[in-house]
Amino acid sequence: MKKLVIFLILELGLTHSTSWSEEVISKIYFGSCAKEYKPMPIFNAINHDKPDVFIMLGDNVYGDTEDMLELASKYQQLGKNPGFATLRTQSEIIAIWDDHDYGENDAGKEYPQKQASRKVMLDFFNEPKDSPRYHRDGIYTSYFYGTEDKKIQVIMPDLRWNRDTLHQVSKFKYATQRLPKNMGPYKVSPTPKASMLGEKQWQWLEKELLKPSKIKIIASSLQLLPEFTGWESWANFPYDRNRLLNFIKQHKINGVILISGDTHWGEMSKLPQDNGYPIWEITSSGLSEKWKDVSPNKHRVGDFTNKVNYGFIEVNWEMKDPVIQFGLKNEQGKLVMKHQLALSKLNF
Repeated sequence: MKKLVIFLILELGLTHSTSWSEEVISKIYFGSCAKEYKPMPIFNAINHDKPDVFIMLGDNVYGDTEDMLELASKYQQLGKNPGFATLRTQSEIIAIWDDHDYGENDAGKEYPQKQASRKVMLDFFNEPKDSPRYHRDGIYTSYFYGTEDKKIQVIMPDLRWNRDTLHQVSKFKYATQRLPKNMGPYKVSPTPKASMLGEKQWQWLEKELLKPSKIKIIASSLQLLPEFTGWESWANFPYDRNRLLNFIKQHKINGVILISGDTHWGEMSKLPQDNGYPIWEITSSGLSEKWKDVSPNKHRVGDFTNKVNYGFIEVNWEMKDPVIQFGLKNEQGKLVMKHQLALSKLNF
């Protein structure tokens, strides 16, 4: 793939935080939750598919530390994984973080080492040294691939740096109700405008959503469409969730597909909208991790997988109305679930 180039041309609506490649791409793959000390043969299947871009959605290592030497060593261990090393040579890798690579389980804005942790991560993923991701309020960013009628935008919000306090249910309620419902320990924030993004990032995100592209992939480290699992998700911060979905609808933003990680299970979700197209979300987790107590999700389409998995989005640009296929594959690269639709079905 051609080297990503930073454009500062205001007429294009781009800022210094936006990377651009004119090369048309058709295979965008993604995954999350990779324990760096595990073998992860799933990378062999990913490499066999030769994606143009691979998106790492968070928990890219399990740092869980305030010791930056320890965190850096865990990234280096990931870098030495043969499958990951091969992926680096043949595909563009872009990354956002979640809690474990941020530095602490379920951490938000209070994490004391976020400045240092950011540098460790961005250095590992070869972020340009003049990138604003090194010094602004989070590592959120966006990428453009292709031109004109074959343009894909990947938008990557940071759900850690500015995230307000999580609220827990009582220990008694959690102990007595979690197992039968497979629910986590958190509840919806009682603060009306509690946010994961913060207002400055929100302003950036809304501007990104208004930029022209045929497909907009919002790469979220946490699930967005499932309405409540008790685990970390956009549902715990309804101000953020509602603001994003309402903005897409209000401004008639076409081509949006959501991808997410974190859960240790994989699934596809679909949210119908009145006077608009249905929003799809593909959750891929994990590259090494799996979970047995999968939470309920009324927006789930088909079944879930609680085995290791990776996600894919493939676009056939040769069709008059380009066809998009998306879903999940397993450790052997075999199809687990798939959906197909014409690009026009993602238009208002």
